[in-house]
Order: sequence, then structure tokens, then C-alpha cells
Amino acid sequence: PWKPVLLLLRPPAFSTTCARCAKDRRLRQKRAISERQLTRYFVDQRKVRVVGGQGGGGGHSFYSEPRKVFGGPDGGNGGDGGHVILKADQQMKSLSSVFPFYQGFHGERGGSKNCYGANGAHMYVKVPVGTLVKEDGRVVADLTQHGEEYIAAYGGAGGKGNRFFLSNENRAPTFFTPGEPGQERVLQLELKRTAHAGLVGFPNAGKSSLLRAISRAKPAVAAYPFTTLNPHVGIVHYQDYEQVAVADIPGLIKGAHQNRGLGMAFLKHIERCRFLLYVVDLSVPQPWVQLQDLKYELEAYEKGLSERPCVVIGNKIDLAQSRINLPLLREQVAERVIALSALTGDNLEELLLHLRELYDTYVKTEQSQGQSPVKW
Repeated sequence: PWKPVLLLLRPPAFSTTCARCAKDRRLRQKRAISERQLTRYFVDQRKVRVVGGQGGGGGHSFYSEPRKVFGGPDGGNGGDGGHVILKADQQMKSLSSVFPFYQGFHGERGGSKNCYGANGAHMYVKVPVGTLVKEDGRVVADLTQHGEEYIAAYGGAGGKGNRFFLSNENRAPTFFTPGEPGQERVLQLELKRTAHAGLVGFPNAGKSSLLRAISRAKPAVAAYPFTTLNPHVGIVHYQDYEQVAVADIPGLIKGAHQNRGLGMAFLKHIERCRFLLYVVDLSVPQPWVQLQDLKYELEAYEKGLSERPCVVIGNKIDLAQSRINLPLLREQVAERVIALSALTGDNLEELLLHLRELYDTYVKTEQSQGQSPVKW
């Protein structure tokens, strides 16, 4: 005689129905990444070879059924090859996910009974907003809006079936054409960050600390030069749900327009900024010399770049020497000077209010010219 066996089932590790039995499952926080490690993920230049899909060959067949031997040709045309399309996506922040080679899907071959082959699907490549597409050093596309597309390589046309060549002179054509190969190009992708404001200054001026103070961006901060190795973009939120993007550009030095220091690799990111925030260290002797050198480097890189709407930010006002240099700086500088401390947060409200004034002026100017301002 058999005996019943009682199976003891182990209770689940957590329950989603009973609140008393459910365990608190905390979300795993992202691991902090250093600035050195971030350079591996941030790529602002990429060389890509794109090839369109090959068109499908034409069909070769003759219609045949009982009691109809000479039905005539019925080979359909082949499908067109798919394009390779670059599409700007605001979720993409770097070109690191772009592969060096893309090829569109091939078209299918034409079938019998005048059936056309299917067209190859398009290959979409997502790139960040602000990507510049060049070919042999010539600009062919500038993707500045979300969802904007550019056909990088066209797919080949499909071949013609033998039904296409039917004529009164040739009632039974036997030849057909193969599909054409897709277009092949070698493109250079160059990313220029699109932001409303750009923080421009020398190394250790406090740009990264200021961006951390006014936004949720977390660039690396340390007491040595060239801490920031790649641009960071922070978003400043206002109560009316307006968002102003502020870019932290790596520190410039004298001769940056001649590719010294980090060189022109990051000067190009300032081109897309609508207005500039010059960050000056007030604790150094003659801080107005820093402002003159910064304007000279910008003007030497691109004429008219230093004439954009700007404000001078005197950082490190919490130091004793900075309070002595502040009135001297205001005498030497014609622009508005906002003295603050990114470390202690003193006078950040004045900067945020003036930043909103610059943003509103930019929006009104774009709308008066019939253009749409950049929104985040």
C-alpha cells in the first residue's frame, strides 16, 4: 500500500500581492564613473562606411498551365535595396554607439506570375542631435533637430524581369537584369554639442563646480588642471517648466586655437552655444587678463564668436583675495559681472535669474526671425 507524501513548498522570496509579506526591494544605483573612464564612452568623432542594400534580380519564368502551353513571360521585377539613414535622436549623447560599417538590407528577387520582389528594409542609425556629417572634408548634412533624417547611402534599384521586355518583336524574352549595387560612401561624423549656454574659462576656474551647483550634472571635480576631459551638459529647471541647457566646456589655455592643450577638439562645442558664460577665478592677480585671453582664443578660432551675448562670472568670492579683486574687475570689464561662490552657493540666485533673461531674449529673437528655438 502506498502512503501519501506531503510536499512542502518553499515560500517565494518576495510577494507582490501581500503588502505584509512583500520585501523592500531597492533599485540598484549606478556605479560612479570617473572622468578618465567617461572618456571611453564619450566619442565626438567617428568615421563610418555606409553601403546601400543591393537591389533584387529580375525574375525569369513563363506562365504555364494545362491547355495553355505558351502563356508568355511572367517574371516580375526585383525589389529595391534599403537605404542607410542617419536619424538624430535626443536620447543619444555620444557617437560611441555608432559602428564603423553599416549596410542596408537587400531587395528580394522577382518571382513568377508577375510577382515583384519585396523592397529591402531601411537601416536607421541613431546619432546625437548636433551631429555634423562630412564627406571628403565637405559638410553634407547638419542634424540639429530631433527626428531629422539624412540618407547616407541609397539602395540599389531592383532588376527587371523578363516580363518587362515583352514586345511585339519579341514575344518570348528570355533575358532579365540583375539588381544594381547600393551606393557606397565614407562619411566623417562630428558631434557639436547643442546647448543654450556654454561655460568658458581656464582650467581650475570652477566651471564643473558651478555646473554641479546649478544642475543635476555630476562632472568630476578635483584640484588639478584639466579635470574635465569631455563636455558635460546640465539642465537648469525653472518653475514654469522651462529648461535651459548649460554646457561645461573643458578648460582652455593660451594657444588653444593652435591646438595646444586640449586644443580645437572642444572649441567646436562652443560654436553651438547661443550665449556664453565666462568663468573667471577672482583669487588670481589681475583676473580681467583671463577674460581678455579667453575672448582672444574664441575670436582666433572663429570670427564673431566672442561677440555673442555673454556674462562674466567671478567665481570663488568666498576667498579674501577675491573680494579685493572684484571692484578692480568691474572697472576693467564692460560686461555685467556676477560674483558668486560655486563651493558655498553664495549669490547663485542672481546667476539663475540672469541666465533666464538671456534665454528669454534668445527665444524672442528666434521667434521674430521665423525660426524655432532649441528646446530641451
